[in-house]
Amino acid sequence: MAGGWKKCLFLIGFSLICLKPVVSAKTAPQIPTIDQAYSKISNSITVEWATVPGATSYLLTAEDGDTVIETMVANSPGTVTGLKAATLYQITIRSISAAGRSQASPPKQAKTVLAAPILEVSSPSPDSILVQWEAVYMAIGFSVSIMQANGLGRIWKENTTNTSLTFSSLDAGTLYTIKAYAWNANGIPGDDSTCNQRTSPRAPANIQVSFDSGALKASVSWTPTEGAFNYTVMALSGSSERSCSTTFSSCSISSLQCGTEYLISVLASNDAGSSKSSSAGTLKTVACAPGRVMIQEDPPGHLSVAWSNVDLGDYYVAFVKSDDGWEVHCNTSTTQCSFLSECGFTYFISVFAYNKAGQSPLGDVFNYTTAPCCPSDINPVLVSSERVEMVWSPVRGAELYETKAVAGSNVVECNDTAPACTLSALECDTKYSITVYSFSEVRGINMSCRSRFITTGPCSPEIISISKDAFSMIHVHWRSTNDDATYTVTAQGEKGLYQCSSTGESCTLGDLPCGSVFSVTAVAETQAGWSLPSYSMPLETVPCCPTGMTVTQVTQSVINVSWAIGMAAQTYVTVLESHIGQSKCHTHQSHCLLGCITCGINYTVALKAISATGLTADCTYQSYSSNACCPLGVKLYRLGPNGIRIYWQASRGSANYSTDLYGSKGIFTCTPSAGLSFCDVTEIPCGDVYTVVVSPVAETGLKLTFCPKKIYSVTCSGSTLGMVIYRGKRNDTVSPR
Repeated sequence: MAGGWKKCLFLIGFSLICLKPVVSAKTAPQIPTIDQAYSKISNSITVEWATVPGATSYLLTAEDGDTVIETMVANSPGTVTGLKAATLYQITIRSISAAGRSQASPPKQAKTVLAAPILEVSSPSPDSILVQWEAVYMAIGFSVSIMQANGLGRIWKENTTNTSLTFSSLDAGTLYTIKAYAWNANGIPGDDSTCNQRTSPRAPANIQVSFDSGALKASVSWTPTEGAFNYTVMALSGSSERSCSTTFSSCSISSLQCGTEYLISVLASNDAGSSKSSSAGTLKTVACAPGRVMIQEDPPGHLSVAWSNVDLGDYYVAFVKSDDGWEVHCNTSTTQCSFLSECGFTYFISVFAYNKAGQSPLGDVFNYTTAPCCPSDINPVLVSSERVEMVWSPVRGAELYETKAVAGSNVVECNDTAPACTLSALECDTKYSITVYSFSEVRGINMSCRSRFITTGPCSPEIISISKDAFSMIHVHWRSTNDDATYTVTAQGEKGLYQCSSTGESCTLGDLPCGSVFSVTAVAETQAGWSLPSYSMPLETVPCCPTGMTVTQVTQSVINVSWAIGMAAQTYVTVLESHIGQSKCHTHQSHCLLGCITCGINYTVALKAISATGLTADCTYQSYSSNACCPLGVKLYRLGPNGIRIYWQASRGSANYSTDLYGSKGIFTCTPSAGLSFCDVTEIPCGDVYTVVVSPVAETGLKLTFCPKKIYSVTCSGSTLGMVIYRGKRNDTVSPR
């Protein structure tokens, strides 16, 4: 039993020995002791104590009976903040370690100092600063000091039980630093308050004023004032107030009123306030422009200008300027002036008032327009049967022209802004009284303009008929109502112009070219001028006959007739006629083929040209003999080894012939003697095929090419005499070109 307890005890002892440091680590730290507690700032108390071993931090507690404020600090000294000023607090402290916190220390009382006074400062004058504050809890007195913010100069210090204090004899416009604090019954000072205040500036001096009458602007300058941040210039009158502000030593006040007397003053200001105003005296501006201007023209040629009187106006000048640049003026102390005027001018009138400050602003510019002048150089540039065109030089003041033509009850008018007029719908061969009136919108129409007389041109004739006689003369007949008029008939076309004249009612045109179309008109002429042309009538002459007719035989029974185209001819009729018959061709081309021609016959060739309207011109008659007929029975005979005789039967009539043989080894030609019907060709190669043509020869020597062709083979074996083998024929013909 005993051995087991020891062991237990040992074990227990061992356990205690092992646990001792553990229990020691878990023990709370010692209670700290406060050495002293005091307040230097109204919202805090500073506590000092001896350091507790093992403590890692401390908990300060301040109690005033109503509130408890705790603050954790690391070491001594520590400060509790967030307290009330002038309040007694119970201060305790606890030490804190990892094992926990200690008991609270014995309390120690400490009182916070007085709060700082809240200052309100101002500068009621350039040499004083007023300091004001509200009462401070528990304070029985206050200490206030002042000095220049830059540290220069002396320090003023005053103690008082009041809540305001004024420092005087200070420098104007200077920045000062003010410091104040309260003390309690024990004389302990509280928190202090510090602020800066600048004294207000003195009023500016040496003020100078100048006035710009044109811009209605006053320029004011002065000597700069110490400590002034800004300057304000005031211009006061009974009805208006103007001002300007600047940081410089000059300023301009604009938009002043005319005819007004202003009191000019300048004050300086800074963050402390403004100085007293410095007066520069009064300023009289220029007078206002005169109003109620009245303009009259009585009598004509004289303008009278009158206006109302204005304040501050010493005298007046009226200016009158015309729209051509001419200008006059009058200077008067009254309210009226007179000027000379002319027609057609617009006069621009302005009136100014003057005083020592200068000229009044420009008021309303009035204009007065006199009656427009009458046109004097009216020129008729065109007078026709029913129209008169007139021009004239523009006149002054005229905005519109009214032209009136009167002939009995017939009245024609035209209005235009241009110095020209065309009077239309007039009666022909009539005398009109024509007047051009000038008009302006301001003054209306000038009825004093003079008239002039103009007679319109003759009436147009009317063409009744156009006829043609057997001698190709053209007779034109017309109808007209004009007296003592000369008539001219004109036929105009592409080939030219042809005329005839007469004082009667007809005239004759001759030598008009063929193939032409003319437009025929008639006009009448009197001393007043020419009439309008009559309505035109067409006139067409017969087409021109073609030139250079040529007859060419194309085949034995067909000939081609060709010609040069005739003017205005649209189609042609060609007639070939002989005692045995007639052949006819109608074509629009310049040639024609006529068939069924008998060879060796004399013919007559006639040609007619026809226009599009059917007018026909009988043209050339020409005799023509058709060519001889082609021979018949053409045969070839051998004449020895290298010779060929061509034989044929002659056609009707006498003719000369020509024979041609065409082979691969050459062309061989022979011409027989007159009256013979054969022809010999020597030295012709055998063993070839030949094309043989026997053609009549025309009187001109031209060989005809339309006769038939035959083909023969000339061999080299057998008899040297006899007929050559006939191979065939070709009915080749030559077509006319």
